[in-house]
Amino acid sequence: MTTIKAERLRNLPFLKDADADALEELVKAAIEKSLQPGQIIFREGSTSRELYLILEGRVEVLKGQDGDEMVLARRNQGDFFGEMGLIEASPRFATVRAVECTRLLEFSEESLRNILLRQPLLLYRMIQELSARLRSADLQMIADLKRKNQALAQAYRELQEAQAALVQKERLERELELARELQQTILPRDLPVWHGVSFAARSRSARQVGGDFYDVISLSKGRFGLIMADVSDKGMSAALYMALTRSLIYAEAKRNPSPREVLLSVHKLLLEMSHSDMFVTVFYGVLDSMQGNLRYARAGHDRPLLFSPAIGVMRMLTGKGTALGFFEEMDLEEVTVELHPGDLLILYTDGITDANSLAGELFGVQRLCDHVCKAGSRCAGDLCDHLFQMVDLFQAGAAQYDDMALMVVQVGDGLHWPPRRGIPSTP
Repeated sequence: MTTIKAERLRNLPFLKDADADALEELVKAAIEKSLQPGQIIFREGSTSRELYLILEGRVEVLKGQDGDEMVLARRNQGDFFGEMGLIEASPRFATVRAVECTRLLEFSEESLRNILLRQPLLLYRMIQELSARLRSADLQMIADLKRKNQALAQAYRELQEAQAALVQKERLERELELARELQQTILPRDLPVWHGVSFAARSRSARQVGGDFYDVISLSKGRFGLIMADVSDKGMSAALYMALTRSLIYAEAKRNPSPREVLLSVHKLLLEMSHSDMFVTVFYGVLDSMQGNLRYARAGHDRPLLFSPAIGVMRMLTGKGTALGFFEEMDLEEVTVELHPGDLLILYTDGITDANSLAGELFGVQRLCDHVCKAGSRCAGDLCDHLFQMVDLFQAGAAQYDDMALMVVQVGDGLHWPPRRGIPSTP
């Protein structure tokens, strides 16, 4: 066994020229040790001076501690480690730990020094090997530092991107909040009250603010301007465009009795004042309780419903027209319809008809008509609530992707409504 260990020693680069007696002397002075995986041979900063030869197993050379370790090197069977302790009287540079079950030969400082002093060539060879190992360790540390610097630089870039994304997210959230506030200031809190006609409206915003808006404008005694509109975009830009459109309609409605002329003027002003790619669909009508009719123009907006519960007839109001603020030239038709006691006018945006179920089916215009017919002659406010409830039941928890707006106008039994043809008038 002594001879076998001596031969293993001769395999070490700095002992290949050692004589047999020196090797035998080293083997006799060595202490054999067995270690379990994870067991520490010596720690960084310790003052031990022993040299070790690996008979079986594997160890790793570590720098650092407490979870921030860097593996400088691994030593396998036939390798040695701990030589720095023989060259300089300074604490251990690194920690050495067994990776697997390992057997070592431990050589004391005294036994090695006696041989090296007698054979200076061995000391020279040891210093050569030590220099090569130090260079390798330095290169390993430099490469590891480069990797860590690259990782740190990448983490810093990702942090900057995350901060920029957070700022952008906060900015968008604030913009949406401001848009919601602006939209709420535009939508009327209270609708006019007039004998012979009643108004009710409801709206519900989607996750993002859209451009739906409605209003009832008191024009003169017994005349009211009815607005239902939808801006093409979302967010703050849509809210601002909505505010601009509403103001223009309001101003034009006060000075022009024709719905068609009002919308044509607003269209022209939008083209002059706005340079965005947005547009707005609008239904604008003038309800005249003295004349008992509704004059309206439909600029690309969804077709309103006119339901007469007394005779069970549902009509969709027609009228040609394109969206405002989009094409330079537009063809806009003005239509007049008679209104009679009990009639219900339903204005809405496509958020109602485009509401989807969990299966992806759309609520649709026909379903809206059916629910209005089934609801009968409910008052305007009750009908608004009922229709929203029907949409909620249809969606059954499905996500809402667009704003919803709904207005119901109910014709009462006032003195000015004309009798329906073929039906006796109310005394």
